Amino acid sequence: MKKTLDREKTQIICSPCFDLALCLDCGQAFRWERDENGWSGVIGDRFFCLEQQGNRLSISGSTDEKSIKLLKEYFDFGRDYEKIAEQLKNDEYFFKAYSLYCGIRILRQDSWEALCSFIISQNNNIPRIKGIVSRLCENFGEEIAQGVYSFPTAQRLATLKVEDLSVLRSGFRAKYIIDAARKVSDGTVDLEKIAEMPLENARESLMTIKGVGPKVAECTLLYGFNRLEAFPVDVWVKRILGELYENGLPECFSGYEGIAQQYLFHWRRNLDTK
Repeated sequence: MKKTLDREKTQIICSPCFDLALCLDCGQAFRWERDENGWSGVIGDRFFCLEQQGNRLSISGSTDEKSIKLLKEYFDFGRDYEKIAEQLKNDEYFFKAYSLYCGIRILRQDSWEALCSFIISQNNNIPRIKGIVSRLCENFGEEIAQGVYSFPTAQRLATLKVEDLSVLRSGFRAKYIIDAARKVSDGTVDLEKIAEMPLENARESLMTIKGVGPKVAECTLLYGFNRLEAFPVDVWVKRILGELYENGLPECFSGYEGIAQQYLFHWRRNLDTK
């Protein structure tokens, strides 16, 4: 991704419970890259370069009032994570995870982008997911600046055939992307209604898309709809459940299972890398 936009900077005060690197590099989103200038990525049709210094977030690229508002919403700065953590810290294992990684927040991503990205994430590693997503945007998104592209809409992808996605090198996932795009585009899967549905009904609706199983549905609900009670289970979370929560999740997680999952996932995954 070329950083060709205006480098004029503005600063905002971060939420006390915020770590930019933890938020962007803990498996939630796949359109952010890190270099010597900080982090760069796209939210909607706006390009951002971000750098954190203490409790200040330095922003360049898109710095108008609407963009700053979008950025604050994306990082969920309106939610009091410290208050939520007080409830969750009644569990000793969450307390350990929070003590090390208290700056994690659940990103408020676009629902379609999250759905498509987590379809791509199946049986995949993060560098390859980022590569496929990048090629998807470059080939089918709109150029919002030189070398910077928006995420393609469901309506755009719905006009394509599976073979048109060969440039992505996404393998079996291509047919799932097309099916998702067509069902979202024609309203078979109504993302606006899913946002308001009871969680079980929302899962069932998403799982009518080919290739969307429980994990992809749960990731989409948590990261694309901000359904904080959603609880994605991957290999690391399975280990956590087996090792620490054989009798089920503690009551203190109720309503915030997704937040607890993100902290515990990052903590457990990093235990094996230290």
